[in-house]
Amino acid sequence: MFQGHAAAIGVPVSRMPARTHAQSNAQSPADSHAQSRTAPRGLIRQIIKGIAIMASVAAATTAFAQGSTGAAPAEASANGVYNLIVGTYTGGKSEGLYVYRFDSKTGDAQQVSVAKTVNPSYLVVSKDKRHVYAVNELPGDNGPASVRGDVSAFGFDAASGQLTFLDKVSAQGNDPCYLSLSPDGKYLFVANYSVAADPGGSFAVLPIAQDGKLGQSVLTVHHEGGGPVKGRQDNAHVHSTVFSPDGRYLFTQDLGTDKLWTYRYTPDGSRGLVSPAEWRYTDVKAGTGPRHLVFGNDGRHAYLTSELAGTVSVFNYDDGHLKLEQVEKLAEPGFKGAVGAAALHLSPDGKFLYVSNRGDANDISIFAVDQTSGKLKRVGRQASLGKSPREFAIDPSGQWLIVGNQNSDTAYVFRRDQETGLLEANPKKIEIGSPVDFKFVAQ
Repeated sequence: MFQGHAAAIGVPVSRMPARTHAQSNAQSPADSHAQSRTAPRGLIRQIIKGIAIMASVAAATTAFAQGSTGAAPAEASANGVYNLIVGTYTGGKSEGLYVYRFDSKTGDAQQVSVAKTVNPSYLVVSKDKRHVYAVNELPGDNGPASVRGDVSAFGFDAASGQLTFLDKVSAQGNDPCYLSLSPDGKYLFVANYSVAADPGGSFAVLPIAQDGKLGQSVLTVHHEGGGPVKGRQDNAHVHSTVFSPDGRYLFTQDLGTDKLWTYRYTPDGSRGLVSPAEWRYTDVKAGTGPRHLVFGNDGRHAYLTSELAGTVSVFNYDDGHLKLEQVEKLAEPGFKGAVGAAALHLSPDGKFLYVSNRGDANDISIFAVDQTSGKLKRVGRQASLGKSPREFAIDPSGQWLIVGNQNSDTAYVFRRDQETGLLEANPKKIEIGSPVDFKFVAQ
């Protein structure tokens, strides 16, 4: 088990500077296969750099209902009006985190506040809706490797739509890009993509105090290894940290090593707070670059975007194990341009899956989900009407899908047909600098 402050996992490889993940232009093959395998114990290297972790939180005894971030799904609003919090890249037209009033009856959004902070490119909302946590993605493309990214905590007043800065702590790595809450809400897990080869991809565990403030990392886990795509897989790149539906396992998707690393989450301290599963990881095809993972509403299936290959994969899920069942290309047949699979989200009823594709494609693929097998059937494709649709969100009513075009300074709100899953033409446009993440919160 892990009892220290940091651990390195995997096989050391030579390290080279890695291309930024903000926009992909890889053109890797789309087909992939996966299998779970057991690694020899000799491949596990632990480095203890601090005091032992002591956790007093009781283990969860009920299923963990969660979205892709581990946060509870947004509650329905009595009047159909929600807060829409938007994360951005700053340095251009954006100043930080923006809050809009979103009317699900009309699809209209009106800005009500902004909280200045650097590169809040991914955010998560606490389950009580009183706090918002956002990465500060640094150093970015051209910053020095010595610069570590941060995570900022904000108080949130849903009634007024105002964010109040609480504190900021180190993410213990470069380029933090994803956040998830532990099932008990006591810890915030942050994925560090790490453009810089040193320290390389990692994830850190930050304790959350009762007042919503963050403590310094109690555990940092580094991955080691790489993949065949030069400039993108020269070292590890942890791109997301996702808990299983029952809250017992943590999956960390590593674009650099082509692995879905699997950890047990045991807050009762029986195995340490986080410890490697016996089978260690699920492999995906070399060079595909796994990015984001979400679980289906039934908890029996999981869906994965592979950024470099431009694909979405379907897995059967059982007690921490993932078994590949299907791989679908996102680009149109015969497409020759650059691809870059990014986000994926299910409709609230779980009947449709939407996946964004950047590069030269700049669209959202729409799939119907078989409610028995979990497999996907394409039903449509919608242009994002801009460049680099990194993230998007579906409002809790299921009537609207909002997508941000990072490199076009626009977001579009599409009306969604809940019977067919298709997105209607003539969406509403929002002018906003480098929008990259969206979260809905009931008032």
